[in-house]
Amino acid sequence: MDSFWDLFKPEELIRYGGLVLLIVIIFLENGVFFGFFLPGDSLLFTAGLLCYLGVLNIELTSLILYIGLAAIAGYYAGYWFGYKTGEALYKRKDSLFFKKKYITTAENFYKKYGGAALILGRFLPIIRTFAPILAGIVKVKAHIFFIYNVIGAFIWPAVIVTSGFYAGKLIPNALSYLNWVIVGFVLITSLPIISSLKKDKKSTEDTTTTTDA
Repeated sequence: MDSFWDLFKPEELIRYGGLVLLIVIIFLENGVFFGFFLPGDSLLFTAGLLCYLGVLNIELTSLILYIGLAAIAGYYAGYWFGYKTGEALYKRKDSLFFKKKYITTAENFYKKYGGAALILGRFLPIIRTFAPILAGIVKVKAHIFFIYNVIGAFIWPAVIVTSGFYAGKLIPNALSYLNWVIVGFVLITSLPIISSLKKDKKSTEDTTTTTDA
């Protein structure tokens, strides 16, 4: 069980698997539908902090570059999956690694922000994983998807990894506060998703009430 819970501890993941495991997780979380539960933002912040501390023996710019490339590849995997499965994904039964409400939430977010959702969605769990899948389902043009994919893939780590790096530089013993920072990330990034799910539920209930009436 200790090993299982380490899956949700960014510091443990990086110390165990280094840059390779970090890149694999980023790839999975950015488009492979069962990767939505993996740590994203908190993992990037931790990577930036550990980069400053020397645990990750790599330059900051190179770290951002590798993460960006993994994020681009992950989005293309999600796009291809959505393109190939199409509407069949909506008929898929709920399971441990898939809930229809996740893709519905991503769909509503996409309708609201359009192509920019592929950039903004990088900063939100669930949306980050399912936005490219949805883009594949609605068959967003390849060149449009490429532009938003690349921009978002580098803005995301540039902001969060750099924040972690300079947190280590400016705050003494920053690693001691890492758990609190991770909790903060989880709360902040989850609030928009929770709000969206509540709106979806209320909308469904209102529709059901109207139909019954």
